[in-house]
Amino acid sequence: MNLADVIESLVEERNLDRDQVVAIVCSAVKIAHEKKYPGQEFVVVFNKKTSSIDVGSRKTVVANVTDKDHEVGLRKAVTIDPRCSNGDVIVVPFEEPVGRIEILAARQLIASQIKELEEEAIYDEYIEREGKILTGVVHKKERSGFAVTIGDQTGFLPNSGCIPEEQLRIGYSIKVVLKEVLAIARGGYQLILDRASADFVKCLLELEIPEIFEGIVEVKKIVRTAGYKTKVALVSHNKDIDPVGTCVGVGGVRIKPILKGLGLEKVDLIPWTDDVAEMVRASLKPAVIDDVEISPDGSRAIVSLGDDQRAFAIGKSGQNIALASALSDIQISLEPADGQPHVEDPFRDA
Repeated sequence: MNLADVIESLVEERNLDRDQVVAIVCSAVKIAHEKKYPGQEFVVVFNKKTSSIDVGSRKTVVANVTDKDHEVGLRKAVTIDPRCSNGDVIVVPFEEPVGRIEILAARQLIASQIKELEEEAIYDEYIEREGKILTGVVHKKERSGFAVTIGDQTGFLPNSGCIPEEQLRIGYSIKVVLKEVLAIARGGYQLILDRASADFVKCLLELEIPEIFEGIVEVKKIVRTAGYKTKVALVSHNKDIDPVGTCVGVGGVRIKPILKGLGLEKVDLIPWTDDVAEMVRASLKPAVIDDVEISPDGSRAIVSLGDDQRAFAIGKSGQNIALASALSDIQISLEPADGQPHVEDPFRDA
């Protein structure tokens, strides 16, 4: 059985370990023989000289053979091993055919174990890159998402991980974050990708802004409604570096690649502060706020602003104020600048 070409193709095309592939093939051939000829003890090895699988059966050397499945005559035995004598156990070449059913079973076993070996190799290669940015090419559209080519592998970008209303075209290069590496493939994929999470934005910032990557500027918190807006709270650990200006860059040169990577989704960069009122004020941008009052228990903020700023503060379908509340970690209520509250008593339950 000349399997050298098959083994070499598996090793080279699928980047597998040669010794492991050889062991899988030999094991499958051995199992096939044991099913066809139960009771015999087989030895299966890969012959490097002939590039073939050699099958042998362990037999005891005897003067007179009474059990041909387990014994071999001395005259024949010495042609195999000249040093053997009666009572020795030697491996005798086995040349009986294996049935079609056993061959099919062996093929299935080889395919199954090769798949496991591939999955293990992919897992080992990518597990340390989990949570990091990868660049891929959109390969094809599927019912529940997109197949994305990542190097020699193909990852899966589910619909839930896509930016809403973004048009992903076949053949286009995109950046994704490697959300999860599965030990066992699910639906044919082990690499699960994402573009809709806050983690994706953070990875883009680390990729494009050296000060963030180096820890000089820290991303304190990110909240996001994918496809609409992301708000990022930043703090600088160097008093001479402005965290927001550093991320924007001269003429927006640093923020533009990030916006492009997000499909032109809006991004608000906000300097982090421990002053809750100031944090609320900044979080509601682009709205201009007149005043912020924090409830006695610290759970709510009443924001005063002009009527012309209300739409900016609330945002589309209330998303801006929701993101601001999430970023500042406080419930925000709005009232007109004239002081007339839009709630009967905002601190009634405080």
